[in-house]
Amino acid sequence: MKNHIKKALYFTAVSLFSGMSACTNLDETLYNELNENNFYNNRVEVLQAALRPFTHMQAWLAPTGQTNYYYHSELSSDQLAWPQKGRHGYDGGDHIRQHYHTWNDNENPLRNTWVLMWTGVGYINAALEDLEPLDNVALGIPDEEMAAILAELRVLRAYHYMKLMELWGNVPIVTTVGEPLNPPTQSREEVFNFVRSELEANVPLLLPYSAELVGRVSATAGYAMLSELYLNAEYFVGTPMWDECIAACDRIINGEAGGIGGTPALADDLLESFANTNRSASEALFQFAFSQKAGFAFGYGGWMLGYSNISDVLGIGFSGNNAYVVIPTAFDAYAENDLRKSTWFLFGPQYKYGTTEPILGTEEWSGRPFVYVNTIRRESEGDLTSEGSMTEGEENSGARFFKYKPGTLDDENYHEEHYLIYRLTEIYFNKAEAIMRKNNGVATQEAVDLINASRQRAFSEADWPNERYTTATLTMDEFLAEKGREFIFEGKRRADLIRFGKYTTASWWDHEPTNDPNRELYPIPNTQIAANPSLVQNPGY
Repeated sequence: MKNHIKKALYFTAVSLFSGMSACTNLDETLYNELNENNFYNNRVEVLQAALRPFTHMQAWLAPTGQTNYYYHSELSSDQLAWPQKGRHGYDGGDHIRQHYHTWNDNENPLRNTWVLMWTGVGYINAALEDLEPLDNVALGIPDEEMAAILAELRVLRAYHYMKLMELWGNVPIVTTVGEPLNPPTQSREEVFNFVRSELEANVPLLLPYSAELVGRVSATAGYAMLSELYLNAEYFVGTPMWDECIAACDRIINGEAGGIGGTPALADDLLESFANTNRSASEALFQFAFSQKAGFAFGYGGWMLGYSNISDVLGIGFSGNNAYVVIPTAFDAYAENDLRKSTWFLFGPQYKYGTTEPILGTEEWSGRPFVYVNTIRRESEGDLTSEGSMTEGEENSGARFFKYKPGTLDDENYHEEHYLIYRLTEIYFNKAEAIMRKNNGVATQEAVDLINASRQRAFSEADWPNERYTTATLTMDEFLAEKGREFIFEGKRRADLIRFGKYTTASWWDHEPTNDPNRELYPIPNTQIAANPSLVQNPGY
C-alpha cells in the first residue's frame, strides 16, 4: 500500500476514528491508483502533493461555511452568535447549545470538525510517506529545498495537533498511515511535547517568508505557531514559557523569519490587511491564498453575510444565510470614536451601493427599510426593551461582518482577498501578553508600546492622546478586551478566554457561566469512540 497513491489512502488515518471504510486487503485489485514511481517526475508534482494538505486545511480553519474549528472557537465565545431569527437558524439547537455551553457528545458540528481535522492529519502523513523516500536531486530539487518541503508538512501536522489538543485535550498521536488500527488516547502533556518537538526541530528548516511563498508554510508561520504554543503552555501543561514566547515573537518582529516585504510591518490603517489586495499585505505571516480569478474565492458569505438583499448593499455577486451576528455586549465594547466600529461592521440603515435608496427587508421587516440593530429581540412585534435571547432574533438582529473587503463587481481585484491565519499584530499581542505575565500581570512600558502601536490605527489623530494606553490603564482585563476588539471575526477568541480564565466563569449577553472547568474541552464525538474503543472520553461527558 505504501507504494501507491490513491484517494482512499489519504483518508486512512481519519477512517480509524470516523468509521469510514479503509483498504486493508493488500492483494486487492486497485482501479484508481497512481504508482508513485510514475507520478513524482519533477518539482511541480512534489509540490502538488506537499500543498494538498494545506488546501484541505481551509475547510476546517477558515469561516467558509463548514461547521469546523472556527465555528467552535467563535460561537462558544463572547463576541459572535448564531441566534434563531424567526423561522430561520434554529438548526436543531446546535448554535444555541454552543452559546450556552450545553453541548453533548452527539453534536453534528463537533463530528464534522473531528473528521475534517483528522482527515488533514491523514493527508499529511500520506504525503510524508510518499515524499521522504524520493531522490530529490534526480527530480531537480536541491537538498535544502527538499528539507524545507518536508519540514512544511511536519510543521503543518504539528499545527493540526496543537488545534486538536486545544479542542479535545487528550487525543491520539498518529504519524503513519493506518497504523495502529485503533490508536489510543495520549495525554495532553504527551501531545504538547510532540507538537513542541516537531515545531522546534522543523521550523528552523523552513524557508524565510517571501511573496513567492504566499500560501505555503514559511518561517514566519512556524515561529507564529511556536509563539502560540508557548503562550498557551501554562494552560496546556502547567509550565509557563513566557521567555520562549517572546523569543519566537522577536524572530518575526526582527525580520529573521522573512516577510513579504523583507521584514513584516504593521499596516498603517485598518483596511490593508483585509483588502482584496492583501496578498501583499505587510502584516501577513501565513495565509490561505484565495482567489476569485482562480476559481477558489474566500467563501465567507454563507456564514457572515445576510440574505440576498445584502448583495445590493455591497455591490457584490454573492450573499449568505444570515447566520453569524455580533453579540450586543461585544459591539458595545467599542467606543463610538473607535474607527474599527465604523470600518469592520455593517450597522445601521442599509442602502443600495453608491446610492441613498434604502434596502428593504425580506422577513420580519419585509417591504420596510432595512436597519441592522445592536439587539437580538422581536422588535418587529413591539419588544423594544428586553435583553432578548438566542431564540428571539430577527433578520436584522445584530451588527454584521464587514472586516474583509471583497471590492465591487467592477473592481479588477474583486474577491481576491486572502484569509490571514497569522498577522504581525497578533505577534505584538503575544509578546506583550508574555511580558505582562512575566511581570505578575502588570504592564511594562514595552508591553504598552506594543499594544499602542496597533491600537493607534483605530483612532483619529485628535482622539489618540486620550485613547493611548499607559502602564496604569493596560490591565490584564483591558488587554483581553482590546484583543477581542482587534481580532474579532478572526477565529481566535475561545483560546484567549480560556487562557484568561473567563471561558467558563464570565457572563456575556444571553450567556451565564457554567463554572464547569470540564467545558474547556469538548467531548470526543460518541461515533468516534464507537469506531475506536481505544479512545477515552473527556471528563464530564
